Amino acid sequence: MEIESQANNHEEEFNKQKTVQKIFLKRMILLMNCAILSIGNTGGPLLLRLYFIRGGKRVWLSCWLETGGWPIMLIPLLGSYIYRVRKSKEKAKLLFITPFLFVAGAVLGVLTGVDDYLYAYGVSKLPVSTSALIISTQLVFTAGFAFLLVKQKFTSYTINAIVLLTVAAVVLGVRASSDRPNGESKMEYFTGFFMTLGASALYGFVLPMVELTYKKSKTKISYTLVIEMQMVMSLFATAFCTIGMLINKDFQAIPREAKAYELGEAKYYTVLVSNAIVWQFFFLGAIGVIFSASSLLSGIMIAVLLPLTESLAVVFYHEKFSSEKGIALALSLWGFVSYFYGEYKQTKQLQQSIIESKTNTVVNASSPT
Repeated sequence: MEIESQANNHEEEFNKQKTVQKIFLKRMILLMNCAILSIGNTGGPLLLRLYFIRGGKRVWLSCWLETGGWPIMLIPLLGSYIYRVRKSKEKAKLLFITPFLFVAGAVLGVLTGVDDYLYAYGVSKLPVSTSALIISTQLVFTAGFAFLLVKQKFTSYTINAIVLLTVAAVVLGVRASSDRPNGESKMEYFTGFFMTLGASALYGFVLPMVELTYKKSKTKISYTLVIEMQMVMSLFATAFCTIGMLINKDFQAIPREAKAYELGEAKYYTVLVSNAIVWQFFFLGAIGVIFSASSLLSGIMIAVLLPLTESLAVVFYHEKFSSEKGIALALSLWGFVSYFYGEYKQTKQLQQSIIESKTNTVVNASSPT
């Protein structure tokens, strides 16, 4: 009996260590994806705006750049394949994506392409600080669609955050034209405003749809599969934008635009390539966070990086920081703090309930029958 008890204790300890390792690995993947998302979410809008303020005028080209760097995903996929081959010492599976996930990725990719166009048009007309604040409303749309599609549960803190972000967007829209760039009409400005808001709503729908796709899939979702899914989405988004470029004759205009670019021809192509690379960080990070946590957290991370994007736009591009933006930013930060405080309290309550449950189990086990 003693040997059997020791064996059980050893097995229990082994299982605990295995569980701890899995939790640690999942957290590390989450942190890595948060870092990747941070790079893309701050660098992407700044580089895209740099293209426009220095003489770039092609909206279809700029939206193509948001997903046109998808071949970069082949690098981590190749690394994953080599690792699997060396680990198993057998012929490893080349791809994990199933027909269902491929079709879903294609549909979501086209929607992402539409979203890219809406966002690129908005950025071409608005200062980065303004477009970033509008994009913060994405959290509201993500939360709403997450509730409808994946039955996301909300706390009072989450609802408070959503309300505050909505009010922030309204405050920004009341006197939004006060920071209208020189030479731009009110119609152009407000068209950019609402196009950016539309991009926010559409991507707020895409994120929960990715999570729903994972849940509906009958295959095990690995991080390699997440990269494959992102590559398919980017491929079809790029195909959609390529059609727009062909119709608008953007390919023929690139050499002419490069010669007239304020920073010079070489830097023009550097800006284009940098855009393509950095935006891949954004998309991979976004769906990586969904894989590690949820679509709601992905939306929150995108919104949380708003103050950093705001600050960098003011520093690098000397954009005006009006009182309306200040109020909207304060409300946004208040909303973020509210959400994270709610998550902190919920986690503490969950930990406390687990401890109490374990204590009661021990007490019951030690009580005489």
